[in-house]
Amino acid sequence: MEQQEWLSLRELAERVGVDGKRIRQLLREGRLVAVRRGAEDVVPAAFVADGELLKGLGGLVTVLHDAGFDEEESIAWMLADEDSLGTSPVRAMAEGRSKEVNRVAQALA
Repeated sequence: MEQQEWLSLRELAERVGVDGKRIRQLLREGRLVAVRRGAEDVVPAAFVADGELLKGLGGLVTVLHDAGFDEEESIAWMLADEDSLGTSPVRAMAEGRSKEVNRVAQALA
């Protein structure tokens, strides 16, 4: 896995142009995952493309949680190269392949 840039929740909110409360709401609803690094929760910068959260990210998080993945495991899977996709799931999602990524994730259950 390549070196990953991480964003604090405040930085994420700024990048996608929403209020920090909205980011916290997405986390509570299980439509976004974050992990604790040091004193704060962070998310991979790869979750953002063209100033927006990746299309389909919330659905993928739901599929992974349904498959029994916790936040750390979900993020690790999304960032790791997946042979069946030929790239990492987040990169495939940034390429507009969300449905394909979801099918692969559903097979994990």
